[in-house]
Amino acid sequence: MPSMIERIKQFARSPQGRRTAEQVRRAAADPRRRAQAQRLLGRLRGGHR
Repeated sequence: MPSMIERIKQFARSPQGRRTAEQVRRAAADPRRRAQAQRLLGRLRGGHR
C-alpha cells in the first residue's frame, strides 16, 4: 500500500489534482478569499476567545 505522501503526489500529478491546485491558486489570489481564510485560521488557532 502506498504511503500517504505517495498518494498525495499521485493526486497532485493527476488531472483532477491539477484542477484542484489551480482552483486553490485562484482563490488565494482573491483578496476576499484570502481574508476569509485568515479569519478561519485565526479561529482554528484560538484567536477568538
